[in-house]
Amino acid sequence: MSEAVRTESDGLPQPRRAKAAACIAAGIALVVLDAAMVNIALPSAARDLGLTPAEAVWVVNAFQITVVGTLIPFASLGEILGFRRVWSAGLAVFLAGAICAALAPDFQVLLAARIVQGFGAGAVMSLMAGLIRHTYPMDKLGQAIGNNAMTVAVCSAAGPTIGAAVLAVAAWPMVFAAHLPIGLAALVFGMRLLPDVPRQPRAFDFASAALNAASFGLVFIGLDLLLHMPSTGAALLIAGILCGITLVRREMGRSAPMLPLDLLRIRTVRYAVSASVCMFGAHMLTVISLPFHLSAAGFSPVQVGMIITPYPIAIGLLAPVAGRLSDRLPSALPCALGGALLAGALVLLAFTRAGDVPLVGGALLLAGIGFGFFQAPNNRAILANAPRARAGSAGGMQATGRLLGQSMGATIAATCFTLAGPWLGFLCAALLAIFAGGLSLARR
Repeated sequence: MSEAVRTESDGLPQPRRAKAAACIAAGIALVVLDAAMVNIALPSAARDLGLTPAEAVWVVNAFQITVVGTLIPFASLGEILGFRRVWSAGLAVFLAGAICAALAPDFQVLLAARIVQGFGAGAVMSLMAGLIRHTYPMDKLGQAIGNNAMTVAVCSAAGPTIGAAVLAVAAWPMVFAAHLPIGLAALVFGMRLLPDVPRQPRAFDFASAALNAASFGLVFIGLDLLLHMPSTGAALLIAGILCGITLVRREMGRSAPMLPLDLLRIRTVRYAVSASVCMFGAHMLTVISLPFHLSAAGFSPVQVGMIITPYPIAIGLLAPVAGRLSDRLPSALPCALGGALLAGALVLLAFTRAGDVPLVGGALLLAGIGFGFFQAPNNRAILANAPRARAGSAGGMQATGRLLGQSMGATIAATCFTLAGPWLGFLCAALLAIFAGGLSLARR
């Protein structure tokens, strides 16, 4: 059996499969660690560059908006030019942006470097799921997705600590340069070891890519400005929605559209993507509300970090278990169970006194178990039910759903803080988790 046929039907042979999986994990760990570490460095960067907190936040926002606007176009480009080529180019661009950020003399250069990093991260993240689909055989797909989810959870939990350790011995620019050795190793080995996925013979739709970027970018910038500059925020929001409508009308009826409307016609994929948006909205609401909830009770930032730790640890431990389970059972069942557990834990948090550390820790452990049970099986449902030829677009849609949910959760959190407080955020997150579980059952 030729290499290309084996890649298409059964995944890569061992030991190349394990080496390719390590490259994929290193790439996504790099992106996740960068995002987590930069948050820790923002106060120092703001002080040195003379920025207000609102200006400094754009170091994060510029990166995130660029990523969410490029995920779907890069997924389509990966199908056309080859997953390995686009992933490697994206990782190289990300590393180049990191070097520029570390050497940035002022805020404008730093912001431009973060946008460059966003383009690179968009390429890496959009093709991660598709590469996993072509690296592993179908009977190990859930296990592979679970292991990847564990990598994301561990890096999310470790990122702030690593960032703080770097800042303890060096200035904030080193936060951008600290992970260059890992990135360079992943790039060198990935170009040789990642699966060589057959390309799709079609042209890249630049107009649709521009509409996609404009739609997501204008919507998220509009949402960010809505509370502070209502008229400007509303105008940008409306412009983004109009770009989105134009994009959908343009893509309707195409056999392999850049915007994967063809995949959303598949019932299981449609429900799984919708559930992912709801569940990641609940997740983001939780991680934003928790520090405010605990800080109001008088806990220091270090104590808050320690109290929150059970949540990412439980996600990391449960994700591989849930992934293996989804290879043997209908994935809707662990997804629905995860939604129910997370909802119950969030209701408990909403009505628990923040100073009751054992009860808060137990609720967070339960919440992490719930989210861990949901994530890998739901991602498997998206990838396994999409045609292999559309694995890149399925992965891009999965990543876009995740970021849409996170952005929605952040927006709802700001509204809840304005209206009542973190407890309302927990209840809204519980409602989203219930929706996610219900959508999972509905796709059976």
